[in-house]
Amino acid sequence: MLGRESGQRLGKWLRSRHYGRNAADSRYATLEAALIGFVAALAALVIKQGIGVLGGLRLQWTQSYGVWVLPLEGLILGALAGLLIEQFSLPAAGGGIPQVKAALARYPIPLTWRVAAVKSLGTVLILGAGIPLGRRAPTVHIGAALAGELSRWLPTSPEHRRQMIAAGAAAGLAAGFTTPIAGVLFVVEELMRDVSGLTLETAIVASFVGAVTSLVLQSPDLNLSHHLSESLEVTFSLAEIPFYVLLGVLAGLLGSLLNRGILALQTWQRRWDLSLTVRIGAVGLICGAAIAFLPPFFRDNAGLREVVLAGDLGWRSTLLMLSAHFLLAMVAYSADAPGGLFAPALVMGGALGYLVGHLEGVFLIDPATTTFALAGMGAFFTSVVRVPVTAIVIVFELTGKFNVILPLMVSCAVAYLVAESLFPRSLYDHLLEFKGINLKEDQPQGDFLSQVSAAQVMQSQVESLRSDQTLEQVLPLMSQSHHRGFPVLEGEKLVGIFTQTDLANAAQRNRQTPLRELMTPNPITVFPGARLSDVLYLLNRYQLSRLPVIDNQRLVGIITRTDIIREEVSQLGNRSHSPHPGYVVYQTRSPESGRQRLLLPLGNPKNADALFTVAAALAQSYDYEIECLKVYKVPKHRQPREHSVPTQKSRRLLQHFERLARRLEIPIQTQIQFSHRVAEAVLETVRDQRIQLLVLGWSGKTGETELFNRTVGALIEQAPCDLLLMKAGEAAGAYPQGLASGKPWLVPFAGGPNVERALDFLPALLSLYPQSERPEILLTTVYDPHQKGGADPELLKSAAENLAQRLSQPVVPLPLCLVSLPGQESRSVGEELVSVAQTYDCGTILIGASQEGLLSTLLRGNLPHFLATHTSAAVLVFRSALEES
Repeated sequence: MLGRESGQRLGKWLRSRHYGRNAADSRYATLEAALIGFVAALAALVIKQGIGVLGGLRLQWTQSYGVWVLPLEGLILGALAGLLIEQFSLPAAGGGIPQVKAALARYPIPLTWRVAAVKSLGTVLILGAGIPLGRRAPTVHIGAALAGELSRWLPTSPEHRRQMIAAGAAAGLAAGFTTPIAGVLFVVEELMRDVSGLTLETAIVASFVGAVTSLVLQSPDLNLSHHLSESLEVTFSLAEIPFYVLLGVLAGLLGSLLNRGILALQTWQRRWDLSLTVRIGAVGLICGAAIAFLPPFFRDNAGLREVVLAGDLGWRSTLLMLSAHFLLAMVAYSADAPGGLFAPALVMGGALGYLVGHLEGVFLIDPATTTFALAGMGAFFTSVVRVPVTAIVIVFELTGKFNVILPLMVSCAVAYLVAESLFPRSLYDHLLEFKGINLKEDQPQGDFLSQVSAAQVMQSQVESLRSDQTLEQVLPLMSQSHHRGFPVLEGEKLVGIFTQTDLANAAQRNRQTPLRELMTPNPITVFPGARLSDVLYLLNRYQLSRLPVIDNQRLVGIITRTDIIREEVSQLGNRSHSPHPGYVVYQTRSPESGRQRLLLPLGNPKNADALFTVAAALAQSYDYEIECLKVYKVPKHRQPREHSVPTQKSRRLLQHFERLARRLEIPIQTQIQFSHRVAEAVLETVRDQRIQLLVLGWSGKTGETELFNRTVGALIEQAPCDLLLMKAGEAAGAYPQGLASGKPWLVPFAGGPNVERALDFLPALLSLYPQSERPEILLTTVYDPHQKGGADPELLKSAAENLAQRLSQPVVPLPLCLVSLPGQESRSVGEELVSVAQTYDCGTILIGASQEGLLSTLLRGNLPHFLATHTSAAVLVFRSALEES
């Protein structure tokens, strides 16, 4: 009764807001990791003892009834293990490492107490039956499953739950081998490939507790020096290095062959569609029959590693053991028996190392067979699992011999290179792909909730109340606000929160009651760096609609469910509308020169030559590389990589530009992309290629189906670099085709950074003209005489003189006054500029415009659009780089 009441109190505390205020705190994660390490170690020891008892009985029955009892035991116990898994928990099948990897990659793989229990019993049954697999990979799976279950009992955020599962896996390995460092490294190197602070912290704590628990329950002290180190003499010399290289090559070959064999056998078994009961039962029968024919030392599966290291078998028996273990482990693991390859890999590696050491003895006087056996253990482990650092540390921790590290490093490195060359990636990745789960290392699994912090989403302008305010003072404020909860402060310190629920509870209280007596004290809060996944977890678990964000008890913001939804909508809006990115179908690259880069997206082939001419002039003057991009739009229902459309014309055009660029000695890169959204393809290229200037073609019209009529707005708004928008001239003498005509340039001048930046590019734009045929430059300002101040003729004259010095040619200042005839309205700025352009027969108009101005003109038809549609002149509109917000 007392225990039940204590359990109820514990459960109530775990669900309480007191715990909730710290549920996302890494300190609680550390405490949970310690608990997980302890539980995982207990599970590992139970499995070890169970295997020992059942294995001992098997040996006794063999002595009493003969070796033919071995196939029968294998058949019965194997079939029983398969039936148990099929009936109660299919995810408990196999070694378990692939399941843990997939779960950590956020795939919905069950990790529960049922999985842990079935896995434990199944492992005891098959290893007790003598099937030559190991118990350490299952203990990794069991530790992760127990951690997954504990993290459901305890209020742990989703991100912390992943760390707990990884910590459970580390504890399982650490307890299985009594190697705490290797447990941590295996998580980092294979399972999560994550070296964040919380991952390391929880994995270290869980591994330490798991290893210590395992030692305390098995020995009277905490000495990590294992029995493998007793009577082992480890030596290493320079002359032995070629033999360690040979050992690594052989280990890489055999490890790759083992992995390929396992996958081939799994494919064959899938065709027969056999049940687990039949498959594992058949494996038990085969292994039992084989062991019955093998020498007696093979019957003690748990002691094979020590037998190999002792070196008492001779090379023939060792070769026999290596061959038999290789084949039987391959067959057993391919049948999804609940056992691992860690121990078999160490045994086979030890045997291989002993054979190479024996070979060394033919050439050297004093062969170091023990050292070769240890190096072989690490090399074979590396070739099978592809974790060289973990392999080195496991062998080192098992022996405690520093001298073994150098030969281990040589053999493991060579084994890894050979294995990766012959059969890339670990066996576990291939097994997951076999089941339809593809893990990509360069593409993190998960969503934006784990990547965005509270500080990025919270509202920093918070309506708050003071703790000394009375209920009478608060009521008008709450009635006027659309919020339903308000943080309560004393100074800048958050002391509570006052919600509609608190208000309802205070209905019978005196109107002069201070808020500190009515509020909910010590509310659940988050820090600015908290992940949105943690925030959403707290909101859901405690049924809250808002969470204050504090920094050192100081209120810095508040975050609500609406804020999270708004952020999700924003994230979806910033992503591609299809899950398939742009696909490059053609690309040419030239050696990078370290120069600035100019991007020239090509749309309408009719104005492509004119655009390239301008881009080349800018590139020559300002030392740009040119990046030419052609984008084909793909229908939404098709994947870009599966789309097919003739690109020969575009390729010929790009090749033509390449020849022109080489003639002008301008570095040029070209590419053709298929993409669902043209603007996103261009923006992605701007970011990836670090573009400084974007040159766009524009027809000057809207409502067409050309490349930039819809995308230009997005590019103007989002492209962070300088942008030059060009509408080619329609008349014969317009820029840049009609250079010989010498038609004047009209440059409206109103000051501002965009105009100044446009004037900076003017010398490069004019460089296309022969020096003797440079056009006249009309620098004009349009002013309204009725406005105060009007135009400053001296300012315009000074600007013209400065520009004339930069261009080394005359510049004509041309002030324009907006006047109206009697009975008529005054003309607009655009109409005045069109009149001047027509009067002086201008061939080009250069305008500097802001981002907002450009967007408004394109959408509503103001100045640049008006000029482009009412004159035949070329119109160049410049927008300077966006300022970082």
